Amino acid sequence: MIKFHPSEQHLFHYVTGDLTPAMLMMVGTHVDMCPHCQNEIRHIEESLAQKVFGQAQMPAELTEQVSFDGDNMLASIMSQTPKRITPVILQDVPNELVLEGKRFQLPGTLARNQHRVGEWQKILGQMWRAPVHVGGEDVLTFIYMDKETRVPEHTHKGREATLVVNGVFNDERSEYRDGDFIFVDDSVVHTPETRHEDCLTLSALDAPMHFTSGLSRLLNPFSSLFFK
Repeated sequence: MIKFHPSEQHLFHYVTGDLTPAMLMMVGTHVDMCPHCQNEIRHIEESLAQKVFGQAQMPAELTEQVSFDGDNMLASIMSQTPKRITPVILQDVPNELVLEGKRFQLPGTLARNQHRVGEWQKILGQMWRAPVHVGGEDVLTFIYMDKETRVPEHTHKGREATLVVNGVFNDERSEYRDGDFIFVDDSVVHTPETRHEDCLTLSALDAPMHFTSGLSRLLNPFSSLFFK
């Protein structure tokens, strides 16, 4: 059961397309995996449609957070000239990611974007990383942690979103499993680790991490090489 979800604001901006490319893929992949958020997305889409056509007001908690001009949206839609579109037949796309002989089933959003995944590189201990080239300033990265692997204690100079694609990892606050979406900022200090299972995650960072204890602090000048 998925315990951790994007905020309502993240879901709203996902529907309107106002997230960064990295966060659009992060939230979209979580929605692929999460029936609860699929239902939330439907409610947001219905609320937007009702506002555009003057049938209802947006929920107060959303209108306080965002600026939305339904009249201009409707006018733009109605002014567009219909265009002839040539149907495109999509070829089957692989829905697996293969690393070190292990196979991971990918949700639809990731499967459709496999061509954006760069080369895998081994980093700290039994950890591997691969960039996902989606554009924008944020960095989107696959991170694989083998069993009994720990990331040294760290915080973040900015914000980090992490999605568990497959497996389990823990930190001082909780345990995270398939589909969990974790969003942290520079107020959080934690030590992610795997125990009896490995874990494949997708992470979006807008600034490098900062190691906070022991000899790992010597890595700070180079942290952007590992994680950004």
